[in-house]
Amino acid sequence: MRVALFLTCVNDTLYPDTGRAVVKLLTRLGVEVDFPTAQTCCGQAHYTTGYRHEAEPLARHFGEVFGGYEAIVTPSGSCGAMVRELYPRMGERARAEGRGEALAAALAPVAARTYELTEFLVDVLGVTDVGACYPHTVTYHPTCHGLRGLGLGERPRRLLRAVRGLELVELPGAEECCGFGGTFAVKNADVSAAMGTDKVRNAASTGAEVLCAADNSCLMHLGGLMTRLRTGMRPVHIAEILASTEEEPAA
Repeated sequence: MRVALFLTCVNDTLYPDTGRAVVKLLTRLGVEVDFPTAQTCCGQAHYTTGYRHEAEPLARHFGEVFGGYEAIVTPSGSCGAMVRELYPRMGERARAEGRGEALAAALAPVAARTYELTEFLVDVLGVTDVGACYPHTVTYHPTCHGLRGLGLGERPRRLLRAVRGLELVELPGAEECCGFGGTFAVKNADVSAAMGTDKVRNAASTGAEVLCAADNSCLMHLGGLMTRLRTGMRPVHIAEILASTEEEPAA
């Protein structure tokens, strides 16, 4: 099977190891992974801040870059939800405003073929044991877009429970937002920090070494707070855990 990796801006700029982990993991499972170098921002930051028309060229470009692939995999529930949920809305809005069918036609195929990493593993490949080994105590934070937008449910936990050596402990208040919310963290910094602090304190109460999530944007927010609060925990993307094997040291 040949898929395209939609890495996202945040990962490409700040967390390239997550992208490498996705490629390593999928290759180990027999998947051929392409990384289209023409990919750019999906337009989420523009769209959710109110610049909806300005997001359209980015969405159209996404459709052009990824339109030829049978599946598009992303290690981001946030950007995955943008493509799956908001691209169709963008296309329908353009149609309703009388700006033609082209945008809707370009976006519908990529929206239908875009998967967040854990749902691709569980739903498309049909695997939960990916051959990983990660001898650490881990607690999992289900991010808002993955939980409420994509409905990832138990998929990430099923994958984590199958990792050899990993002890998964439940996070109190797991379904509460971490407070990041993209530009929300900038516009409402005090509220964002307070929400994140509650999340970090709940995570620290588990005694886990690692706080895991499927979105590096949320982990960036929580990681900064963990450092300030000196919890000793580490933020780690689920892709990096699932890519780890006993032949090499865990991250």
